[in-house]
Amino acid sequence: MFEESERGPGERMKLLFEAVERLSEEEQQIIRELLEGMIVKYEARRWTKTV
Repeated sequence: MFEESERGPGERMKLLFEAVERLSEEEQQIIRELLEGMIVKYEARRWTKTV
């Protein structure tokens, strides 16, 4: 998924991405949507956090 010279996920995330790649396209889409939703949730929390 990532070239050696590219910044990429840690070893644990690489294993998870490899597992997801073996799933059907529909299952991959569901996981993609879940990840995007969680990222938005935690980024929004970070953006609205008062200093």
